[in-house]
Amino acid sequence: MRSVQDHLAGVLASVGPVPPLDVVLADAVGCILAADVTVESDVPGLPVAERDGYAVAAHETADAGFAGGRSLPVAHDVLAGAVAPLRLAPGQAVRIASGAPMPLGADAVVPIEETDRGSARVSLQRPAVPGQHVRTAGSDARAGDVVLEAGTRLGARQLALAAALGRGRLRVFPKARVVIMSIGDELVEPGSPRRDGAVYEADGHALETAVRDAGAAAVRVGIVSDDRAILREALEDQLVRADLVLTTGGLSELARDTIKDVLAPLGTVRFDHVAMSPGHRQGFGTIGGGLRDGAVPIFALQGHPVAAQVSFEVFVRPALRAMAGHADLFRPSVTADATIGWSSPPGLRQFVPALVVGSPAEGYQVTPVGDPGVLSVTALSRANALAVVGEQDVTVHPGQRVHCLVLEG
Repeated sequence: MRSVQDHLAGVLASVGPVPPLDVVLADAVGCILAADVTVESDVPGLPVAERDGYAVAAHETADAGFAGGRSLPVAHDVLAGAVAPLRLAPGQAVRIASGAPMPLGADAVVPIEETDRGSARVSLQRPAVPGQHVRTAGSDARAGDVVLEAGTRLGARQLALAAALGRGRLRVFPKARVVIMSIGDELVEPGSPRRDGAVYEADGHALETAVRDAGAAAVRVGIVSDDRAILREALEDQLVRADLVLTTGGLSELARDTIKDVLAPLGTVRFDHVAMSPGHRQGFGTIGGGLRDGAVPIFALQGHPVAAQVSFEVFVRPALRAMAGHADLFRPSVTADATIGWSSPPGLRQFVPALVVGSPAEGYQVTPVGDPGVLSVTALSRANALAVVGEQDVTVHPGQRVHCLVLEG
């Protein structure tokens, strides 16, 4: 029997980041940057106004706000996008829009609300300070600066920066394309009439969401027959668009479950009994050669929805994170005190759907949802964590410290 650590190490040793691509900004959302983004020229390239108002030479406003006040003739209007800066004549002001280039000779902007808003001549309420409401050249970024480092996850703020620098494309590790196949003649789609002996297909729907949550692109094929010829053809058809294949079902050692026989000639896939509960039967390896070159990793998971989702969290999700170039591969975890006791199978690492409550300051408590010894889709749906019981423990006692894999906040 293979340990969980050995199986996970084998998985992570076999996968690496998807080859980087140059993509448009819209396709870079959520991806990991594969190359540094360097500033080509100062941002802004010239001093610009931060506020709508009047560009002035600050020393000429010293008497503003006193008896008699200070007013200046308004020589010109400057709007954002002006090609070249004006030159400010002594004793004058220029009405200026936020983002417009500062006139040469002006070193401050008087906000429009601190004036009488004059168009031919403007009265100022108080003196200006040199540099007020002015963004100096290069104040945001200077030419040669690395402003986004490789390994950065690209969200709204990072894409705003790239766009502000004029970068229409970025080099990223693209989202892995995951083909999901649910195997079994007994399966029917939810919403269909239920025949005798049929089981509603839940794995594909759950894993499609889990794949997307992990940051990858999901392609759910749907239900595939146990028939060897049909299953092989379905696998071969999907390889051309897959960075990873994920199958569920067909893993028992009975004659009708055929995934092991079908995969044998397609690549190097090994099937192991892994020392865990649930999900003790696992298949992993590589097959064929996909569109992005090289063999395609494939996970063959058990068909029970709880076993499939636990296996996804333990093995598949970290692999997808590695393929996307993430440095943090695993879910956050906490240590919590068990509120009740339960039994755990000897020699197996047990993953129990559970509720974790608490805070870092007060500590955490964990309670199993349902019977820890029974696989329950209902219990899993109500859990926010998996309580992880070590192979050496056969009993969890109330108050015992338990490692918990946090699935959601």
